[in-house]
Amino acid sequence: MNQDSAISVIGVMSGTSLDGIDIAHCLFRRLRDLWTYEITHCHTAEYSPSFRGKLRDAIAGSASEYVLLDVSLGRMIGQEVRKFCEEHGLSPELIASHGHTIFHDPANGVTTQIGSGADIAVESGYPCVADFRRVDVALGGQGAPLVPFGEKELFTEYSTFLNIGGIANISHHGHGGLLAWDICPANMLLNDLAALAGKSFDDGGKMASEGKVDDRLIHDLEAKTYYEKLAPKSLGREWYEQEIRPLFMDNGLSVSDNLVTACEHMAIRIGHDIGGDGKTVLVTGGGALNNHLMSRIKAHTLARIEVPDTNTVAYKEALIFAFLGLKRFLNEINTLSTVTGASRDSCGGCIYRP
Repeated sequence: MNQDSAISVIGVMSGTSLDGIDIAHCLFRRLRDLWTYEITHCHTAEYSPSFRGKLRDAIAGSASEYVLLDVSLGRMIGQEVRKFCEEHGLSPELIASHGHTIFHDPANGVTTQIGSGADIAVESGYPCVADFRRVDVALGGQGAPLVPFGEKELFTEYSTFLNIGGIANISHHGHGGLLAWDICPANMLLNDLAALAGKSFDDGGKMASEGKVDDRLIHDLEAKTYYEKLAPKSLGREWYEQEIRPLFMDNGLSVSDNLVTACEHMAIRIGHDIGGDGKTVLVTGGGALNNHLMSRIKAHTLARIEVPDTNTVAYKEALIFAFLGLKRFLNEINTLSTVTGASRDSCGGCIYRP
């Protein structure tokens, strides 16, 4: 791998919002200790409703169903990447796939992302780096968030980052070091509520803007003990399914009232975790395109909120996992113990060759 020229990597992300497989072709260059990046092509392969349901229900499935889903998703990712490369004439040096999180319980030493790296490599024809989180969890860490490492290396002009995906997470890069954590459920909740109205998501937050905030529901949401914990901390779908989703299902409110209340709760939590004024926050993830949610976040913070170009908004996590995969290929640190709470920094990820 020639580090003096551009290094071609494809990053793959499947988030908790269950939208589909995000694929981004990235070029990385290193000049001394500084990295630059370019996203040349990107695409989202949407999940079918039936496969989306399998992913959503996997946590309650049998062991054999879990193993079959792991292989099925790996083959799907590999096939989608191969088609993507053929369409754009690409020959990447590697694929880096985050996979799709099914279990995340770091307190008990567990984190599991499916999407078999071996099958991705074989189906695509390219080496694949996968399973980024497990080494950190084995070292006593949260296994999350991993994105702040890439932010620190690739987005040097910013010090605070907010990503609003299935889960909203934040990272602060300051003189005292780097701190990052999951804030609250985001698009996983909004998309579940939109589905009640027969939609895959609330486009621009239009349905939410037509609702009325329910103060009692806000009170119940704010009472969750997770919000009292100090970082490092992280969230998984299990917590959302047990603690948050039941508050919104069959509560007698309209879909719009539930959506606007969910957005208000998210904005309160995000505003609180952004902190004081005098900073610029780079916001990415699908939630950055929700106009109502963004307006409410701005109402709850004095910080300057900045949304980048569309590709960076939608594919920043795929970009960063491409970078983390490259660092693994180079046998260099790609996970920071100061962020995850692990006993030491590590180089996470397993390499599979076709």
